[in-house]
Amino acid sequence: MRSRTPAVARLHRARWAMTVLFAATTAVCLLVLATIAVRTDGQSRANDLDHDAVHRADGLARAVFYDAGGGLYLDPLQDDDLARGADALGVLQGPAEGAAQTGAAQTGPEQTGPEQTGPEQTGPEQTGHAQVSHAYTSPATLPDQANLDEIWQLVQHDQQTVQFTAQAVGGREFHWAAAPVWNGDRIGAAVLVGDDPAQSEAAHSRLLHWLALGCAALVLAAAAVGHLLSGRAMRPALRGLEQQEQFLAEAAHELRTPLATLRLVVETGSASPTRAPAALDEAVRLVDRLGRLVTGLLARARLEAGTQEIELTRLRLDQLVEATVEELPDHTGVTVTTEPAIVDGDPELLGQAVRNLVENALRYGGGTPVEVTVTAGRVAVRDHGPGVPTEDRERVFERRVTGAAGTGTGTGLAIVRWVAELHGGTARLSQAPGGGALAELLLPQHTGS
Repeated sequence: MRSRTPAVARLHRARWAMTVLFAATTAVCLLVLATIAVRTDGQSRANDLDHDAVHRADGLARAVFYDAGGGLYLDPLQDDDLARGADALGVLQGPAEGAAQTGAAQTGPEQTGPEQTGPEQTGPEQTGHAQVSHAYTSPATLPDQANLDEIWQLVQHDQQTVQFTAQAVGGREFHWAAAPVWNGDRIGAAVLVGDDPAQSEAAHSRLLHWLALGCAALVLAAAAVGHLLSGRAMRPALRGLEQQEQFLAEAAHELRTPLATLRLVVETGSASPTRAPAALDEAVRLVDRLGRLVTGLLARARLEAGTQEIELTRLRLDQLVEATVEELPDHTGVTVTTEPAIVDGDPELLGQAVRNLVENALRYGGGTPVEVTVTAGRVAVRDHGPGVPTEDRERVFERRVTGAAGTGTGTGLAIVRWVAELHGGTARLSQAPGGGALAELLLPQHTGS
């Protein structure tokens, strides 16, 4: 596995940073929305409790009344559906009214039914405080004395149904509503209804639980999606870095041999004045070759980057191969057999492909003769070396792969196949009859007039 370059490592760090940023942004947005939802739900539930308590208190207050003798008629509190569904229910009376009504209510302790518990008949006049004269639920669900006095004062002051939130004697907090019952032109009593928020709070807690789980799941999903999208966004940059690295390796591979030959020619000409004219001519030829190599490298880089399209021209493949082999510094060990062959292609790219095939055979053929054959749409290069193992015959065409036993280079042969595929052909490697490797460049034949 190749180690990451600093540029690639920076891109990967940027990808993780974008993932974290995407997840954090999503988390903040979800937190804001969840907070709004929780507050809205809490307020809605509290309003529902208050509305329910007020509705029950108003309905029951209209059902009870004072008769002509001043007695408080309370029978509807036992039979009304509003009364049976209340969490806390009682009749609140003040000290003065309690003194006047003691024993006067038509529903006494023995008439309030089995739900009536506690000291519902305690006379308010005995304490000087507002009291629940008739309790229809457990006394533990009713407010304590201080809250009873405050509720009574609110009813007397507002002279309408009032709302109040206070703890019951048992310690639980209820939502209360007290609706006045008029005795002539004054308030004689108040129907007190309380709603226990326990069930609503449990539902609210379940909402919080599911919101937390849902937000966590969405943040994880957002992180995964952000990581995927950032990876897709960075693929072109990673591909560009890889192509740049490949181009540098291929450029070094293409230029190393002619530069070394040029240096040797210049040193030879400098050391021997008699050979200087020939060395100068050879240096000029090598410089021309380097110019063509650079042009081909730039064209290949632009083609791979997608900034330029290949320009195909009609050419003689046999003549191109002969000229390419002639330019090689050690072409004396290469024999070329050709027949006229016309193809449509880029001469610089095809020249590089042929050059790489021949140089690969010279380098890894063990010093044996190299034979180049050109037929219609085919360039075959054979050496008499150890050959290429079957399992390596495809791998050597991959970039940066070296075949077994030192056969093939992952740069030179990869360029050959790339050029062949660019022209609609292919490149392959096989065992030559009698031993050695046979490399072939196959191209579509010219079909024009």
